[in-house]
Amino acid sequence: MGSSTRARTRALIRPGAARVLAPILAAAVSACGGPGPRREPNSPTPPATSAVKLCFDLISYWAEQDLAGSRWAGLDWEQKGLSNQQYEIYDDVVRAARAERKRHGTGAARELIKQETRRRCTAEHGATRSSENWRPPA
Repeated sequence: MGSSTRARTRALIRPGAARVLAPILAAAVSACGGPGPRREPNSPTPPATSAVKLCFDLISYWAEQDLAGSRWAGLDWEQKGLSNQQYEIYDDVVRAARAERKRHGTGAARELIKQETRRRCTAEHGATRSSENWRPPA
């Protein structure tokens, strides 16, 4: 930009015009931030998933893997991320699902897994007690 161009630009933007344009420019810049509120850096995080939901998610997932004969179904309870109490529920649910599959098919067995796991996890408040490193075999 040459000196003559700068002089013309200064002449075009008078001090009065700058006062008028500044608020318009500021409004335009702030509007570019996008829709919706912005999160404050120290705002609270969303609530954690409940113990009952985690119990249901873990047990129903692993029970369905067992029912399907997945190669991962053979992991032990610690590798599956289950507490001892959750593993007891898992054992009961898998045993019942296998019997249900023989009587009424895989679909009925999957439904039993969901219903029984939800019932037991709810009744035992997530079944998180007793996460020792050893549990006697059933």
